[in-house]
Amino acid sequence: MTNRIPLEDFFRNSPQAAFQLSPDGLHISFLAPYHDRMNIFVRPICDGTPATDTPPTQLTFETGRSIAGYFWADNRRLVFAKDTDGDENYQLYGVNLDGSDMRAYTAFPGVRTSIIDDLEEVEDEILIGMNRRNPEVFDPFRLNLRTGELTQLAENPGNWQGWMTDHEGRLRSVTAIVDGVNTQILYRDSEDEPFRPVLTTNFRESVDFLEFTPDNRLVWAATNLGRDKSALVLMNPATCEEIELLYEHPKYDITSISYSRKRKKLLGVFCSGHKETVRHYFDAEEAALRQRLEAHFPGKQFGMADADKAEENYLYFVGGDRTRGAYYFYNTREDHPHLVAELAPWLHEDNLVPMEPFTYATRDGLEIEAYLSKPAGHEGTVPLVVLPHGGPWARDRWGYDAEVQFLCNRGYAVLQMNFRGSTGYGRSFLEASYKEWGRKMQDDITDGVQHLISTGVADPARIAIYGGSYGGYATLAGLCFTPELYRCGVDYCGVSNLFTFMQTIPPYWKPLLEMMYEQVGDPVKDHDLLAAASPALHADRIRVPLFIAQGANDPRVNKAESDQMVAALRERGIEVEYMVKDNEGHGFGNQENRFDFYRAMEAFLAKYL
Repeated sequence: MTNRIPLEDFFRNSPQAAFQLSPDGLHISFLAPYHDRMNIFVRPICDGTPATDTPPTQLTFETGRSIAGYFWADNRRLVFAKDTDGDENYQLYGVNLDGSDMRAYTAFPGVRTSIIDDLEEVEDEILIGMNRRNPEVFDPFRLNLRTGELTQLAENPGNWQGWMTDHEGRLRSVTAIVDGVNTQILYRDSEDEPFRPVLTTNFRESVDFLEFTPDNRLVWAATNLGRDKSALVLMNPATCEEIELLYEHPKYDITSISYSRKRKKLLGVFCSGHKETVRHYFDAEEAALRQRLEAHFPGKQFGMADADKAEENYLYFVGGDRTRGAYYFYNTREDHPHLVAELAPWLHEDNLVPMEPFTYATRDGLEIEAYLSKPAGHEGTVPLVVLPHGGPWARDRWGYDAEVQFLCNRGYAVLQMNFRGSTGYGRSFLEASYKEWGRKMQDDITDGVQHLISTGVADPARIAIYGGSYGGYATLAGLCFTPELYRCGVDYCGVSNLFTFMQTIPPYWKPLLEMMYEQVGDPVKDHDLLAAASPALHADRIRVPLFIAQGANDPRVNKAESDQMVAALRERGIEVEYMVKDNEGHGFGNQENRFDFYRAMEAFLAKYL
């Protein structure tokens, strides 16, 4: 039996994380705790390695909420985002490398800011989107980082959802929603022209412009037009004509590409596989670099985290299933990786357990890719925690998972599965989930549990289900619709009522509401389907204890989703524990709140499982 690891070791902040390089490669930045909140620090790079023997310079001093994200705008200035108590209305700020000239760029109450383009080649400017004029839509702005001046570039008519710039930072393409459920690509050759529609498809079909070619004439695009899996093609953006098929995988969608700004060349394309990332290189130099790095990190998974503008200094993240990971600094001329920092140096791989990829078949014949993690030192059947992911149009991946390792260290096996609707598996697998909340999507989870029971892994009398967001919904649905399967459940900010959920979505989701009706169900046309799949309307079916945790400021799953579930259960005398954090949103970001949640969950599972 593995030694019992303190709960805090799994869930406390890393001493250093989120490393980035300045464009000139002379400084390295990272997030580190300050009063238990992650703030930005920088230190110089001397003689080809980060100067770890000199104290870093602290640039931000946030104590209410951790920095949500940041990037280098140029060699002198960093830009960062933060929200208030988890409301996800991210506001943008900037600070100089030496800590001077801290200023707020978009500190507008109730307004959410997004980054359109960091304009790597344009001095002192970035492109951002804001819903300041109308909470439901985002307008594009050019932000001058020196003066703070905001210049609106276009007015969103109400249905524009995404923007694409060329290598000169000019807005060239817009993705729009038309008639509620159709996606339209609009294009222009220059910013002097109006946008014109060039392709309209149903939202089930996709054409995503990924990057302009170096001459800004053609684009590399991911598309599933005429095929099931999303493939990489060369495309004419003015007509959306497919010029050349560059890569497609028989099993997985492509997820990203790699492009060299310095060499102005497409380097590679990637897919998320069951365990390994599928990599295909177009560039021999990039493939050779990968081979050199594999020799340095045999048996490890690694990927590039950042690079300087000269593409000589790189940061690589190296990880696996039994480590939170580490960052390495790598200079191409020196060809020797330097360890920068481990994200959890207090955790040792020998005390953690492997995540085992496996597959199982659903009752209607789909293949589900899944992951099983088992507690060390246990023989025979073990208690099982079923952990469906959120989204639901997201996916689980092989690798380190703090929740999984924590639960295994406490003696539970953990099942994760990419049920139908999980992304990366093609169009038909995605569409198989439409209007199947609480139905076939839930059957996929149940079938995975039954597989582990039939193969002698899981003790059928000791199975719990736990998840966040959609995973929280799946927890409630599992307890309602398969009440004999589970001993208890933990719902973390999960949907309970599909009618009220759609009435309380963030305002900027409202243009997508017709699509949600196609994916989840129309409250009028599909009333009976949504009623049958809403756990809050079937609370009388729940027979076992339930623990619910909720952030008071959650903009995605309103607190009322949890309130009504708790009220319905307590009215029937079912035991339900309820934790609400007033300074949190969709999931608990503050370290002390994470500790509270996992302590309560640990005690709950120990009592009932």
